[in-house]
Amino acid sequence: MKELALNSPEQFGRVAVMMGGSAAEREVSLRSGAAVYEALKRKGVDAIAIDVTGSPIDALAGLKIDRVFNIIHGRGGEDGVLQGVLEVLRIPYTGSGVMASALAMDKLRTKLCWQGYGLVTPKWHLLKDESDLDSCIEKLGFPVIVKPAQEGSSIGMSKATNRDELQKALAVAAKYRCDVYAEAWVTGKEYTVAVLDGEALPVIRLETPNAFYDYDAKYQASTTQYHCPCGLGQDQEQLIKDLAVTACKVVGVNGWGRVDVFIDDLGQYQLIEVNTVPGMTDHSLVPMAAKQAGVDFEELVWRILETSCR
Repeated sequence: MKELALNSPEQFGRVAVMMGGSAAEREVSLRSGAAVYEALKRKGVDAIAIDVTGSPIDALAGLKIDRVFNIIHGRGGEDGVLQGVLEVLRIPYTGSGVMASALAMDKLRTKLCWQGYGLVTPKWHLLKDESDLDSCIEKLGFPVIVKPAQEGSSIGMSKATNRDELQKALAVAAKYRCDVYAEAWVTGKEYTVAVLDGEALPVIRLETPNAFYDYDAKYQASTTQYHCPCGLGQDQEQLIKDLAVTACKVVGVNGWGRVDVFIDDLGQYQLIEVNTVPGMTDHSLVPMAAKQAGVDFEELVWRILETSCR
């Protein structure tokens, strides 16, 4: 890995760890934020924890802040809104900028960008209402996975194997007030690749007895298995790392992020999504990959904070 850019906590100034938010991922964000805040304090950084429950402008009012460690997952923190506020206030922050954050938060627009660049992503069909069900079935068949386009942590996602399940999955996803789409089910192995400052960390293979890697598998279940080393040969692992870095560059993601990829049964790499503010809880994948690379949690947090200085 690259050498650390800064060697003194005083060089960061006063750091606001912004967490919480009002999106569906609020509880996960609070856990991530608490872990990040404690790690920064242990490293000697002058950090304060801010639980954002409303306007981020109000949350920062009256505070003298030199930079922000953004760990708000989901809409309001990961979609360009907070980034725009911080740009106007001229406060440096971790992670991607306004455009990349907004694009990456919208899985549909991300897929369109990747497709335009020639990268492979599973076929999909937009579901505006129940009148789209039959055309979806004709285009994709079954099974499919139905997703709200602007939620993370697998929130609102359902697998459908018939028309009745597809109808119910649409109703579940539509509650999240954003575009809903069905995506062709990929049979194969699921991987995730953390990217830190333009460099891919060791690949993790995910394995769960659940129907898919859902919220329960991510944050609650003890049956989820994380394979790191991932079991791929060196050349194949490098290919998937390079793909993840390219996938980030296409959407403009920088600083840090995490790319989810399937290798299907035909050996084709299929990009699923990119997360610009990944989890930092005890179940999270970026710390796991960093550890495999010899980077402990405190150093990882330091390195992410350094991205606010560039």
